[in-house]
Formats: sequence, structure tokens, C-alpha cells
Amino acid sequence: GKEVTDRLFDEINWIIVHSLKAVQGVMASDKHCFECYGYDVIIDDNLKPWLIEVNASPSLTSTTAADRIMKYTLIDDVLKIVCPNGEIPDPRWNKVPPKDSMGHFDLLIDEELAAQDQHENKSRSVSGRLPRTRPQQQWK
Repeated sequence: GKEVTDRLFDEINWIIVHSLKAVQGVMASDKHCFECYGYDVIIDDNLKPWLIEVNASPSLTSTTAADRIMKYTLIDDVLKIVCPNGEIPDPRWNKVPPKDSMGHFDLLIDEELAAQDQHENKSRSVSGRLPRTRPQQQWK
């Protein structure tokens, strides 16, 4: 049902986050460019996801109508982020695009929020208070 499906997608999201964190030191971090990665995940009989491989610059060739729609939507969503409101972005612009321009992408982890929580948790653990938790933010 829905709970099992939600748990499966949450586990896939965490596979993606952990794989990116594992290589973050060697990834280019330039606000003037972006990369698209393709994740191959297999789901076993117990509905456990397994990462098979990560493709840098995955093929956008389509073989079926559903594949063509999915890849067209991906390209459209990427362009909405790269060129918010259909305009060429100012290179000095240092803002997160508005949520409505994020298309079908989900924000899996907010690094600034995670760092802030980590700092607050360290402070609280010293004082003996319990750390607070924050719900995961998602843009759909």
C-alpha cells in the first residue's frame, strides 16, 4: 500500500543522498554549471532498493512513449531551474529558485539546515537538553 511505497521511495532518496555525500569532495561545485546523474536502482522481492550504478550524463535517448515523456519532463524541469521564469540568469544572482520553478524535483537534503541542526545539537548535548527534530522538506 501507500505506506510501503512511501518507505521504498524514502529509502531510494537516502541511497541518492548517501551516494552524493560519498563523492562530494570530488564533485565540481560551481554555481554556473550543473550535472545530471542517472541512478539505476533494483528492487528485490522484499521491496528493498539496491543501487546498481550512477551514470554521469545519462543517455536521453528514448525508446518508448513513456520514456520520451519522462525525459522531456526532466529536461523541462532542469531548464526551469537553470533559467527561472524563462530568463537568462544574472551570474551574480545567488538565490534559490522559487518552489514553483522546481518542477518535479524533490529537495532531499538542505545542507545549510543540516549544518545548523548539527551545530544546535552539539550545543544541546553539552547542556543536556534533547535535540529537536525537523521534518524533511520536499518540493513537488
